[in-house]
Amino acid sequence: MANENIPAVTDTILNFIGGAYRRGSTGKTFDNFAPATGLRIGTVHEASEADVADAVAAAKAALNGPWGKMTTAERVRLITAVAAEIERRADDFLAAEVADTGKPRHVASHIDIPRGAANFRMFADVISTTPTESFATATPDGGKALNYVVRKPKGVIAVICPWNFPLLLMTWKVGPALACGNTVVVKPSEETPRTAALLGEVMNAVGMPEGVYNVVHGFGAGSAGEFLTSNPDIDAITFTGETGTGQAIMQKAAVGVRDISFELGGKNPAVVFADADLDKVVEGLSRSVFLNTGQVCLGTERVYVERPVFDEFVKRMTVAAKAFKPGATGDPAYLGPLISAEHQEKVLGYYARAVAEGATVVTGGGVPAISGDEAGGFYVEPTLWTGLAHDSSVMREEIFGPCCGVIPFDAEDEVIGLANDTDYGLCATIWTENLSRAHRVAASMQVGVCWVNCWFLRDLRTAFGGSGHSGIGREGGVHSLEFYTETENICVKL
Repeated sequence: MANENIPAVTDTILNFIGGAYRRGSTGKTFDNFAPATGLRIGTVHEASEADVADAVAAAKAALNGPWGKMTTAERVRLITAVAAEIERRADDFLAAEVADTGKPRHVASHIDIPRGAANFRMFADVISTTPTESFATATPDGGKALNYVVRKPKGVIAVICPWNFPLLLMTWKVGPALACGNTVVVKPSEETPRTAALLGEVMNAVGMPEGVYNVVHGFGAGSAGEFLTSNPDIDAITFTGETGTGQAIMQKAAVGVRDISFELGGKNPAVVFADADLDKVVEGLSRSVFLNTGQVCLGTERVYVERPVFDEFVKRMTVAAKAFKPGATGDPAYLGPLISAEHQEKVLGYYARAVAEGATVVTGGGVPAISGDEAGGFYVEPTLWTGLAHDSSVMREEIFGPCCGVIPFDAEDEVIGLANDTDYGLCATIWTENLSRAHRVAASMQVGVCWVNCWFLRDLRTAFGGSGHSGIGREGGVHSLEFYTETENICVKL
């Protein structure tokens, strides 16, 4: 079914297949809710297995069509135009992202939308400037050979995205995939379908060939997610999200031995030494614990504080937590809602479990009082605990809410052991003014990213990813090229 002149993003949200917006072929739809109010704000057309197959076929055809015949320079021109068009339509993307996620406008306008554009522009630069290797080889007969590498697109990439930073994390995958000459089928979270759909309009506006970028809406098992990962014409799968879902996708990827790149969950530690500048610490950790209402894979849920400054740290963090107000406005003082009623119930369940496990609730622990249109939104209070044992479930399981447990420590070796005692290995933060200790402790963290005296400071060229239950592979800069291309060595006898 071709585009019926229905806009991509209104109260009706459509699939985008082969350059056209389409209703789901079975007529199945599901509701789109605003987390800030709890109200239904749209209808999403769910992709059937046939729709997903059409999207994959369109992507495969594009590889053999104009897109596959383009030079790197021609692809870069289009990808750079996509970045510029996102920036031109920033207000449209901002409205879509805020509607879906409920996050305050200041967060989405300063992080989500600019990074969505920057991801395309950065990977256009990377593919234009990254060299490949070559070797002059001596041969057994006394002659020479030249060995050199060419990078080729991997094929059709399934891009499965989370709901916490929908545009940012989707373009973090689509940008390098397209830069390397692949085509994509995107399955956004069912909670946040709008910006992925809207990006189809951008692709058409800049003249991206049909089938290069496709979007299918739906759920996981028995829906678009399973249909996509099971399709034999998918050549690789990239996923950001919850660890259990990653394990299910990994089983699907094993059929056909498809390549995978996963950025999964985390239970990230912060280590605060007594010599740290507490002003810097509280400013940094009030962001890493509470930004996006704690719905950040890189967020901090475990804080270990050296005993001499423990009480002062807890006092200052309590002041910072209490300063937040519930609501989804443009004011940085406001803390937005959780993504859904289901997630609110999960987080509140952990709030209750913390008390059952012996926590002292320093602040928060419940649902804030809020009135007006947002009274039905999915809000929880920013929450701090002390008194939890390191091995309690609240200190070991990912909550994904605006909360953390604070535990004192006495020695460097002790806290390194505590920080690394987890199934996860995504990131950590170290806070100290001692340069030698900073390097020493950071290097001892079993994580993919370690920040010292900062958090979420990103250079998009650097390697990003986790170990253990936090993922497989690395993204960013040239590291993304390793996943999105196949390298072929060519040996020429001279």
